[in-house]
Amino acid sequence: MGAESVGLTVAFFAGVLSFLSPCVLPLIPSYVSFITGMSLDEVRHQRWSALIHAVLFISGFTLVFVTLGATATALGRMLNYYQAWLERVGGLLIVMFGLYLVGAFNWGVFARERRVHFRDKPVGYLGSVLVGVAFGAGWAPCIGPILGSILLYTGSQSNLGQGLLLLFTYSMGLALPFIMAAVAIDRFLGWFEKYRSFIPLTTKIAGGIMIFVGVLLASGYFSILASWLQSLTPDFIRSRL
Repeated sequence: MGAESVGLTVAFFAGVLSFLSPCVLPLIPSYVSFITGMSLDEVRHQRWSALIHAVLFISGFTLVFVTLGATATALGRMLNYYQAWLERVGGLLIVMFGLYLVGAFNWGVFARERRVHFRDKPVGYLGSVLVGVAFGAGWAPCIGPILGSILLYTGSQSNLGQGLLLLFTYSMGLALPFIMAAVAIDRFLGWFEKYRSFIPLTTKIAGGIMIFVGVLLASGYFSILASWLQSLTPDFIRSRL
């Protein structure tokens, strides 16, 4: 498991943590109902339609995130001469994002919602894509620090393909739970009632992970950790990575 594999793993779980954030998770039933144009009771009986709308919604925000990843990577390539400094500064900013999530300070730029809202959803399947684009472009406060951290790490990569893959992987971490919620809304609602009280704790855990990754990146130990993990990976698994 090299640095690229570690980065992809971090990106995927960052997407999952974005889904579990207090700015996204409580709104999932509303999003499902909005993009499908159906009540939750109707969604329960038309899961195939809910799945199609969910996939189209996901494609919208994935397009936005991957485009941001391409932009960050292109900027990183332009500043390739300062690669080491990009990693250090990016790592320190990720630490700051992590401190914000654990509640160490209140950062006004993330205290205001920037989501784009549609009063009425555009008609049809294209409408689901457009709502996904609006969601991705909105940078809800809780997603901002996590997504920003992934973009900062992406900017430190000089490989465009790797940068695109990182943001795609982040999107899939956010997308897969959404699909499961859309096609099994009953189970999601039951699970959410049990999980609701743990949302603040999950946010703090996400912040702690970001602080850890930021310190590794700023200190240059991220690649060392990846090399150590690679040495622990069995040969038959390593040959397939």
